[in-house]
Amino acid sequence: MYAVLAGGGKVGRFIALDLLNAGHRVSIIEPVAGRCDDLLPNDNILVIRGDATDVRYLEETRLERADVFVATTGADDANFVSCQLARNTFGVPRIISRVNKPKNEELFTRLDIEAVSTTSLISRLIREQLTVGELIHLTTLRAGRVNLVEIDIPADASDTLNRIEELELPADSVVVCLIRGDGLVIPRGPTRLRPGDQVIALTAPEVEQQVRDAVLKPARRR
Repeated sequence: MYAVLAGGGKVGRFIALDLLNAGHRVSIIEPVAGRCDDLLPNDNILVIRGDATDVRYLEETRLERADVFVATTGADDANFVSCQLARNTFGVPRIISRVNKPKNEELFTRLDIEAVSTTSLISRLIREQLTVGELIHLTTLRAGRVNLVEIDIPADASDTLNRIEELELPADSVVVCLIRGDGLVIPRGPTRLRPGDQVIALTAPEVEQQVRDAVLKPARRR
C-alpha cells in the first residue's frame, strides 16, 4: 500500500514510522525545514518540503498512485483543503484527516472524509482497513459513546509531572497510551508523564475537561 501524508510533525512522523514498520510505502509533505531534516535520515520515506494545499507538491508525491491520503497537521482548514485536492484532483480512493476541533468533525464527515482525532487510531484505521464507524463501535464505554482525547504536554513543562497512578482522573475515563517521540508507550501505574508527551485518553464527554486538567496538573511537591 502507498500512503501520502500531509504534515511531518509528531503526529505525521508517528503514523509514517508505524506504516513503514508494517511494510507500506510512505511519502510526507512538510513545510518546516527542521521537521524535514528530522525525517530525512530515514531513506524509506520520500520527504517533500512544501505546502500540501499546493497542487505542485502533491504532484511530486505521485499522489494519483496513492491508496490513501492522510492529513495530519494541526490546522483543520489546511487539512480540509489538502483532502479535497487529494480526492477531486488526484482521485485518491481513501481520505483520512486528523480533526483538531470537534466542531469541525461534522463538516469533514459530510464530505466523505474520514475524520479522526487520535493519532494512533489513524494508523490503526489504515493498517487494519477499518472505517471510522467501525472504530467508534470498538471504542464504546458501557452503553454510551465516548470521546477519544489528545492532550499535549508542553515541551517546556515542569520535569516534575505525575505518574499515571497519581492522576486524579474522574470515573469513566482512562489513559490509553502515550506518544513519546517516535514511539508508543502503553502506560502502567508507575509510568511518569514527561514534557512533550501526547496523552491519549478515553473518556465520557461530560468529564473531558476534568481529564485534561488532571493530566496537565503538576505533581505535588514532596
